[in-house]
Amino acid sequence: MTNFYGEHTKLYVSVDCIIFGFEKGKLKLLLGKRKMDPGRGDLSLYGGFVGAKESLTDAANRVLKDLTGLGNLYMKQVGAFGNIDRDPGERVISIAYCALINVKDYDDKLRIQHGLEWVNLEEMPKLYSDHNIMVSKAITMLRRRINTEPLSFNLLPDLFTLTQLQHVYEAILGEEIDKRNFRKRIKQIDFIEKTELIDKVTSKRGAALYRFNKRAYEDDPYFKLQHFMIKDDQYVGRSKKKSL
Repeated sequence: MTNFYGEHTKLYVSVDCIIFGFEKGKLKLLLGKRKMDPGRGDLSLYGGFVGAKESLTDAANRVLKDLTGLGNLYMKQVGAFGNIDRDPGERVISIAYCALINVKDYDDKLRIQHGLEWVNLEEMPKLYSDHNIMVSKAITMLRRRINTEPLSFNLLPDLFTLTQLQHVYEAILGEEIDKRNFRKRIKQIDFIEKTELIDKVTSKRGAALYRFNKRAYEDDPYFKLQHFMIKDDQYVGRSKKKSL
């Protein structure tokens, strides 16, 4: 094997996965305790080193598959983190990825096997190294993307109520949304389809169940940008609820 860059310092490259779920009206983050030094026992995100024959995306998908047992997850790169002193063990550059999953799709036995726990984002503790910063940047990214792509459906079951959908938006945005205006805008979107089914579990009066039509969404990508945009100068009455 040739040694073209032998005079340069070798660095380690890792991926860290920021995995969000949604349950009981709360946005949750999957965390675990580190099982290696440095920082053994500290709460952290789940990650791993990039293999010699892996792309960054392949490494992130491998970590997610190992952790959740799920494939084809919503995943976006958040950014690179490379402060010199970010890891006291070695010089490690980490590429953070954000993933969204439906909590009920995740085998709880697998979660326990990995020693992981769901933590409410609002109650996020101090994490290892710069992992808190990674999470903060991931949330900023989701808040920017949620109005230009239907990422919220990755956190919901196949069938959902408009109330559940609104709660996902509110959990990500970190503020209330006007109910009437939200429903008015959602009902204008062709790829959110009303079914004939009724939810009588989460709603005492019974609420209509909706579904996301992925094919219709992919057939009209321009439409999604137009209808998910939130305008910063739109507020409803004195409640200061953000408007879709």
